[in-house]
Amino acid sequence: MDLKMDAFISRKRPRLSNPSEEANHDSPDPREDSTDTKLAILLSLFPTMKQDELLDILVSCEGSVENVAGLLSVKDSTAYTPVSKKRAAVTSTPGMQTSLSSHVFTTAEDGSMKPLHERMSKKKLPLPQKGKTLHLYSPEDIATYTPCTIIHNFLPAQDANTLLLELLDESKHFSRYDFQVFSRTVQSPHTHAVYVSTPEEHRQQTSEYTYGGTYRSNVRQATPHLRSVSRQVQKIVNDEINKRIRDVYPDGKKLQYQSPKEWRPNAAFVNCYDGPTESVGYHSDELTYLGPHPVIGSLSLGVAREFRVRRIVPRDDDETAKDHDTNKSSPVSHSARNQTASAARADAQGQISIHLPHNSLLIMHAEMQEEWKHSITPAQTISPHPISGNRRINITYRWYRDTLHPRFTPRCKCGEHTILRCAQRKHETRGRYTWMCYAGFAPGKEGCSFFQWAEFDNDGDPEWGKKAIQDKAPTLANFSASQ
Repeated sequence: MDLKMDAFISRKRPRLSNPSEEANHDSPDPREDSTDTKLAILLSLFPTMKQDELLDILVSCEGSVENVAGLLSVKDSTAYTPVSKKRAAVTSTPGMQTSLSSHVFTTAEDGSMKPLHERMSKKKLPLPQKGKTLHLYSPEDIATYTPCTIIHNFLPAQDANTLLLELLDESKHFSRYDFQVFSRTVQSPHTHAVYVSTPEEHRQQTSEYTYGGTYRSNVRQATPHLRSVSRQVQKIVNDEINKRIRDVYPDGKKLQYQSPKEWRPNAAFVNCYDGPTESVGYHSDELTYLGPHPVIGSLSLGVAREFRVRRIVPRDDDETAKDHDTNKSSPVSHSARNQTASAARADAQGQISIHLPHNSLLIMHAEMQEEWKHSITPAQTISPHPISGNRRINITYRWYRDTLHPRFTPRCKCGEHTILRCAQRKHETRGRYTWMCYAGFAPGKEGCSFFQWAEFDNDGDPEWGKKAIQDKAPTLANFSASQ
């Protein structure tokens, strides 16, 4: 029978923001993307409850996990038992992972059976609707509707399998990182390690570079195949950057702050998602060492998973949210109206799902981190991979800029490294960059109120960039050049 586009659309969860976010200064709120994390915490504490029920209670408690936990604990201290040894499966996530559209056949106009992607690629897809998910499969559609490029079957099959086996063995040494949400320390819902080229870089990564306000102890040296593949990743990523500048960007010119230099991967985050419930919530990657408008090459191996993206909607772009807040006759309290408006803003645009099969390279282009957020969503079920079983290995090749070495980036009032963020929520400051204290999100640390606007030249180098180069700032070695 004919397949309809409605079969590819499902509901998405809205994001909640703290009401206090409305009163903050123009800097971005580091907690603005915490709804998925909040729900994950609540689901682990109350596994017998449905996610939609928890979301409704979270809204009524103005986004406070502590208030929800206190309310439910008082209501019935025996009905909900905290789970500590195993993460509870998310029960109301989107349905079964779908296969590539090249394996789905439908009836063409001439009566013959054609792969679905051949028919869909000739049709103009509608933009994702409010509260809906648009599933994209073909490289053409992905390039049209998102700031991403995907290349299927990126490596020769044997090379992809060899790299997968190498990193599966490495994954035995991966770990979960801790981060602070309110007064609770939370572990990442997947394991990972950071890879660099030399012993000196290993020392720097464990004692100078910080991530989310903490030093990472799980840093490893790049493996032989990880280095080898980086050559191909570097070539293809640079080719695709040039194509996007030529074909997509205004006047065929790079974006403001985008580096004109060749993209050279000199660090990699390798993530392991073991089973369908392991995930990562909506986020933008940290810009602190990547700089403005970075490009990231992401190679997927093993089990196929869904990569979801959504635009960042400014507060004053969503008329629905305004309508909620201007309903003066409603008996709902002001804080509740603010919470409803926040949820409406987050749900104002739909999300897009990109299927990431084994041996696919996804390139996140220069506008991705500033204008979009991305996630790996939990799945109810997955199709095991013949080599990795239920595991997905993901390598995100990154280029750390020499001029943004932590020896030069600002320190906050509490003496900690600051984090570079992009203002995204208000039109008057949208697109500006800030240095902020992030210590309060590291377990056992308290942050301060440090805030400073960041200044960059047209190529994305900071005001101290020339001095850093003159002082011969330490650099990370290109994976390819370090072989």
